[in-house]
Amino acid sequence: MRKKSDESKLILALQALKNDPELSIRAAAATYTVDFSTLARRRRGQSSRRDIIPNSRKLTDLEESTIIQYVLDLDSRSFPPRLRDVEDMANKLLADRDAPPVGKRWASNFVKRQPELKTRRFRRYDYKRAKCEDPEVIRGWFRLVRNIITKYGIVESDIYNFDETGFMMGIISTGMVVTSAERRSNAKLAQPGNREWTTVIQGINSQGWWLPPFIIVAGQYHLSTWYQDSPIPQDWVIATAENGWTTNEMGLEWVRHFNKHTKPRTTGEYRLLILDGHESHLSVDFELYCKDNKIITLCMPSHSSHILQPLDVGCFGPLKQAYGRQIERKMRAGTTHISKEDFFPVFLVAFQESMTGKNIRGGFQGAGLVPLDPESVISKLDVKLRTPTPVEGVEELPAPWVSQTPHNPIEASSQSEFIKNRISRHQGSSPTSILHAVDQFAKGTQGIMHQMALLRSENQILRQENEILSRRRRAKKKRLRQGGSLTLAEGQSLQDQKEVDVQLEEESRRNGGRR
Repeated sequence: MRKKSDESKLILALQALKNDPELSIRAAAATYTVDFSTLARRRRGQSSRRDIIPNSRKLTDLEESTIIQYVLDLDSRSFPPRLRDVEDMANKLLADRDAPPVGKRWASNFVKRQPELKTRRFRRYDYKRAKCEDPEVIRGWFRLVRNIITKYGIVESDIYNFDETGFMMGIISTGMVVTSAERRSNAKLAQPGNREWTTVIQGINSQGWWLPPFIIVAGQYHLSTWYQDSPIPQDWVIATAENGWTTNEMGLEWVRHFNKHTKPRTTGEYRLLILDGHESHLSVDFELYCKDNKIITLCMPSHSSHILQPLDVGCFGPLKQAYGRQIERKMRAGTTHISKEDFFPVFLVAFQESMTGKNIRGGFQGAGLVPLDPESVISKLDVKLRTPTPVEGVEELPAPWVSQTPHNPIEASSQSEFIKNRISRHQGSSPTSILHAVDQFAKGTQGIMHQMALLRSENQILRQENEILSRRRRAKKKRLRQGGSLTLAEGQSLQDQKEVDVQLEEESRRNGGRR
């Protein structure tokens, strides 16, 4: 039967072999009561099993420990990271040693095997709300859809959905974050204080493409800084309203916008537009315009958009989540107020992440519209919500510091003194404790390097945000037009014209009023 080798005995045996070239491996194994084959492998340079990282492990113990401490630090400052952030931390450390990135489920599995960490929702659920829709009402809706499609000969590629969704500029989306395991309640995430309302009217097609967004912001005037060096595409529309909400006038402007972008792509004679019962969708002018342009509108049953509307089923949720992540990123970089100039590029990134062909087609399929499948929706009705089991706290275990990895300058100094004292007292005794102390000191140094890698990434984001803020402060806000809507191209054209007018006025003044 093979002997189970003790690590300290193996170290002593290896040291003996090093000191005595005449000593055989078999004799050393017998003297120190360790397994011969294990000692032979270690003599050839193979690492101990304790020091080998399994193939399934991407990070070293030290790298994982660095991430845990970084997460706990963020959580303590009300910035609990999401699983995606934890994944980014790991990939930054791996990139430092040219290693491939982690897999899709790495962050989730990592948190599960760390007793210090938990994933939690950082919002409060409204458990009083339940899905109690009447299946007969839903079946009636699908009969209406089928009849309209048959009556007007509407093909699948001519089926659209549109709706508006609101954003409070400084509000972070709800979702899962990673926190300390000791936390007893759901996490609270700090967020910028700006609660200015912005409405986005969005249209999508059943084949997986979207119309340029129609963005309504609170205000009276279009400002030059919205259009100057803006990353927003030229055909996106910005409109102003007193409170940032949609109105009947805005609804009419949007359906004109819809007609402009969908008419050239129409396959059949009629287009079907699925909508909800919002007042701006039911105005006389809106309906007359649709009738004149062969746009057939269908209004869903009340309080059913969360299961019947493609945008709600497949797109708006991911959009809000992506927007919340972008606001959270700016907040961590020091942003305390989200202005309109901040909103537009942040919304653009969130839109590009979430408004994908897959999500759009999934929305139409999930709503039972394309392909037409009423039972796929009806089978989901009357789902009961369950209150989750409260998560119990984990008691904190005290850990006295004795020759362990240093985490601050005082501990590093103590560890250094410990090593020097052990070396000065060492006279033929086992070097195990000294080797262990040196390993701990090296581990602390490596930990600092890993922390520096994460901090470098954080500082880069801070510098980028600071540069954006500096450019914005230097820019002059000029009123371009009062009210109405402008595409980005129209807004930039107005801005250019105003700059030309200013130059002409300056030249006129220099020439004594002559042009």
